[in-house]
Amino acid sequence: MNILSVKEALTADVPAGNALVRGWVRTRRDSKTFSFLEINDGSCLKNLQCVVDASCPGYALLKSATTGASVAVSGELVASQGKGQSRELRAASVEIIGVSPDSFPLQKKGHSVEFLRTIPHLRARTNRFGAMFRVRSRLAFAVHQFFQERGFAYVHTPIVTASDCEGAGELFRVTTLPADGAPKDADGNVDFSQDFFGRPAYLTVSGQLEAETLACALGKVYTFGPTFRAENSNTSRHASEFWMIEPEMAFCDVRGDIDVAEALIKYLVADILKNCPDEVEFFGKFVDKTLRERLEHVVEKPFVRVTYTEAVEILRASGEKFEFPIRWGDGLQSEHERFLTEKHFRAPVAVYDYPREAKPFYMRRNDDGKTVAATDLLVPGIGEIVGGSQREERPEKLLEAMREHGLSEKDYGWYLDLRRFGTVPHAGFGLGFERMLMFVTGEGNIRDVIPFPRTPGHA
Repeated sequence: MNILSVKEALTADVPAGNALVRGWVRTRRDSKTFSFLEINDGSCLKNLQCVVDASCPGYALLKSATTGASVAVSGELVASQGKGQSRELRAASVEIIGVSPDSFPLQKKGHSVEFLRTIPHLRARTNRFGAMFRVRSRLAFAVHQFFQERGFAYVHTPIVTASDCEGAGELFRVTTLPADGAPKDADGNVDFSQDFFGRPAYLTVSGQLEAETLACALGKVYTFGPTFRAENSNTSRHASEFWMIEPEMAFCDVRGDIDVAEALIKYLVADILKNCPDEVEFFGKFVDKTLRERLEHVVEKPFVRVTYTEAVEILRASGEKFEFPIRWGDGLQSEHERFLTEKHFRAPVAVYDYPREAKPFYMRRNDDGKTVAATDLLVPGIGEIVGGSQREERPEKLLEAMREHGLSEKDYGWYLDLRRFGTVPHAGFGLGFERMLMFVTGEGNIRDVIPFPRTPGHA
């Protein structure tokens, strides 16, 4: 007996002899002498049709094989005579493993994504979310493949940290102190010396600073893991828990940083087009009809590169009425980013050399004194998908920037040591994994590309 997944069954050479396939019932159609079961086990988008004759053992139990029930069907795998399917299973026996009552919420009808967000434990059984999470799996594999092929070391940076990499203060505190009656010091403040780590600790917002230390020993590294932001933002692009891809490269400047980021995005898009064709077709049909064209465009076209100053001049001269008028020194809003990628250049864009005041302390100051060697990569439909920079490698400049940002030399002494002992130019970036998923699937809400989304008010 060959135990096959639905995907294996649909692509198997026929005749394949006796086969056993297990999965969940999507639909059942009955006639007087036989029934058709459509089953899916999550291995692919398509269902396997099982033809069950009335003489088949277990046929009398088929009334329990309602939508959502789990079954095991054994029989002969044959070429299908019907349209839209390559193989079908002629059942020799059917076993009902788990019944599903009529209250199962995923009956054969359309369901809104808003409704499906209320049942995250079941929504992966739908075509849309099954396809999404298969793409998510493949995309994660491709991330590792890209960096491993290029000699990067995969490193693990802390989830619990004492530093705020971005300096925005939007952190989740990790503590074992009681919520009521926390110990106080002589000044009446919470006494963190009695906390588990002996000081304030937080969930990480980025693995960048620690990855820098490893890049200054191993040359090229990347970290890929969960990060957390206590930002009370209820937009379609923000989540409180999300995954970040963060490479760091020694002996690299901002232009090399852009080169690697562009190559990564092109690689990931090409991989999904090649390895998830059914899913791309599905999302192109039901979510974003321009998806394939947009993805192929990104693979084929080089990214446009402009300075922040040039981008501001383009936006101000466009005649476009923006909700947020742009001035030099302001951050680019989503509407500005999408104008540049979708209307002006009609291509992905790398913007670099941002105003110094708008960026974190660790970014390398340019000679003009006004800008830093920072870059954002913008893509059509999403806007910013990558943020990176050349890091400040000069100890005196870094110390000056830390003082301007009110950071303690004592707390960041280890970070300064990287510049004191064999400093090198180095650069890196962060790519939001969920934003990349939104881009390759056309999904418009970050809540629909992660299995169990964590957003303000929802855990």
